[in-house]
Amino acid sequence: MRIAILNKDRCQPRRCSHECEKYCPRVRTGDETIIFGEDGKPIISEEMCVGCGICVHKCPFEAIMIIGLPEALTEPTHRYGPNGFALYGLPIPQIGKVTGILGPNGIGKSTAVQILSGTLVPNFSEDNSNWEKVLEHYAGTALYDYFSDVVDGDIKVSQKPQYVDMIPKAFKGKTSELLDKTDERGKLPELVERLNLSHVMDRKITELSGGELQRVAIAACAAKDADFYFFDEISPYLDIYQRINTAQLIQEISEDKAVLVVEHDLAILDMLADAVHVAYGEPGGYGVITHPKGVRIAINQYLKGFLPEENVRVRPEAIKFEVHPPRVETDINTLVDYDAFSKKYGEGFGLSTDGGSLKEGEVLGIVGPNGIGKSTFVKILAGEVEPDEGKLDLDIKIAYKPQYIKADSPMQVRYFLGGLSSKFNSSYFQTEIAKPLNIERLYERMLTELSGGELQRVAIAACLCQDADMYILDEPSAHLDVEQRSMATKVIKRFAENNSKTAMVVDHDIYMIDMLSERLIVFEGEPAVYGKAHEPSSMQDGMNKFLANLDITFRRDEDTSRPRVNKKDSRLDREQKSKGEYYYHNIADE
Repeated sequence: MRIAILNKDRCQPRRCSHECEKYCPRVRTGDETIIFGEDGKPIISEEMCVGCGICVHKCPFEAIMIIGLPEALTEPTHRYGPNGFALYGLPIPQIGKVTGILGPNGIGKSTAVQILSGTLVPNFSEDNSNWEKVLEHYAGTALYDYFSDVVDGDIKVSQKPQYVDMIPKAFKGKTSELLDKTDERGKLPELVERLNLSHVMDRKITELSGGELQRVAIAACAAKDADFYFFDEISPYLDIYQRINTAQLIQEISEDKAVLVVEHDLAILDMLADAVHVAYGEPGGYGVITHPKGVRIAINQYLKGFLPEENVRVRPEAIKFEVHPPRVETDINTLVDYDAFSKKYGEGFGLSTDGGSLKEGEVLGIVGPNGIGKSTFVKILAGEVEPDEGKLDLDIKIAYKPQYIKADSPMQVRYFLGGLSSKFNSSYFQTEIAKPLNIERLYERMLTELSGGELQRVAIAACLCQDADMYILDEPSAHLDVEQRSMATKVIKRFAENNSKTAMVVDHDIYMIDMLSERLIVFEGEPAVYGKAHEPSSMQDGMNKFLANLDITFRRDEDTSRPRVNKKDSRLDREQKSKGEYYYHNIADE
C-alpha cells in the first residue's frame, strides 16, 4: 500500500511546466493518474500510481512524496483530504497517569491532540464523518469511554503550546494579568512559587526571556481546571533543575487527571512518563502512533531504531552513547589559553571565572543553571562584552549562535546563508552540514515563515558556515526532536574534528552533552546573583561536580548505555552519592 502526499504550500503550478503530469508513465499511457483540481494543483490517484517516484524527482519545488506504507496499516484515523497528511492510531489518555509521545516533529502529534480535545472529528479517510461513526469505530476499546465523554461535553482540555516565544505576539499585558485569567483551580499562588515566577508577575509578557515564558506557559496550563492536560515540550530554555521541578509538578497533576506530554529530552521523559507511545512515519506525509509501551522499552526501541511489536525499522542505524567518558588527549594543539576574568553588572549579577585552555578540534560542553552567567561568559569570549577584570586578548575569530533566535528579516534562507560566507556554496557545506541538518528543503522559504525547529537548524548551519577559529553554540537542542538532536550532535562534532576547530556548546540536554562533549566547563553559584565558571575538566569530574550541586544521580541503562535519572533517595541514588559517583557509575567495571 502506498500514499501520495502533495505539500500545497510548496506546490506552485503557475511557476512550473506541470512536470509531475508530463513525466508520469501512467498518464502517458492514457490513464488519469494525475489530474489538476480547481485550484490548479495536481491530484494524484493513489490507486493508479505505480510508485515509480518520477514525479517526486521531477517536481522543481519538491512538493510531492510517494510513500510505501507498512503492510499492517489499514485505514487512517484521520486524513486531511486527497493527497493530504494521514494519521494512523491515537494515544490513549489515562486518568492518574502521565502518557508520553516520543517521535519526530511533523508526525501528527498536534493532530492527535486536536482529536482528543474534540476540536477535530476523525474522518477515517472518508468525506463525511461524525461522532456516531467515531463511537462505532472505537466500540469495545479503551478510547470508547473517553470519546463518549468528549461527545457529551464532559472533557475539558488545557494545552501548553510548543512555541512559547509566540505568546508575546498574542498577549501584550502583564504576566499577572495573563495568569489570573487561567486560575480556575485556585492554585496560582502555589504554582507561581513552585515555578519561581514571583519576580516576573509585574513585568510585561513582551519583556520575559524564553525560560520565563516557558514557565509562565506551564503555570497557565496547570492552573486551569481541566480533565485532560497536554504539555507540548516543557524543556526548551529550562535548565535541568527547572526541568525536573516541572516534571514533578506534572506528575502531581496526573494523580487525578489525564496528562499527555510530548518531550524530546529523553532523560526527562524517562522520569516523567508512566507509559509512552512511539510515533513514527514520514514528517509531513504520514504518522503512526503505536500502542503504549513501558517507558524504558519505548525509549530503548526508539534509540535502536527498530520496533519489534510493529516489525518496523524507524531509523537505519541506532543512536549510540559512549560508555566511558572521552579520554583527554595530551598531544592536541592548544588553540588559546585564557586568564581568569570577572564581570559585574551594577549592584546586580556578578561573574567570575577560572583561567583555562581550549584545544583544537575539541567540543567543550558548558553546563549550569539558568541565570548563572553562561551566556555572559561566551559573549565575553566572543568579544561582544568587555570584562571588568582580567584582560582577554584571544586574537581568534569567533562565530556565535545565540540562545534566542529571532527572524525579523523576510529573507530567503538561501540568500541568508549565502550572504554569511562563500562556504555556503562549497560541497563540504552541502554534504556535511546542510544535508544532515535537512535544511536543503528550506532554501526557498523565508526566515520569517520557519518554525522554531527549522529556524534552529538554519541557525546552527549559519554558525558553522562562517570562517572562524572557534564556534560557540548556545542551546542548539531547543525545539529539535530526538532525531534532529542526534544529527546536530554528529554535525557539530564531525565539523570540529575534520577542520581542527574548537566548538563550545551550552545546553541543558544531558543526552546531547553526553554524546557531544570531550570536556566540560561547569558553572556554579546563585542564579541572578553570582556565577563561577570553573576551568575545563574531564567529563567524569565535570558531571560529578555539576550533578552534586543539583543533588541528582544518573545510572547507565544496561541495554543502550543511555543516562537515566535515579529516583531520589533510592538505594542506587544513596549508594552513588556516598561514593561521589553522580554520573559515570561504576565506570571501571563497565
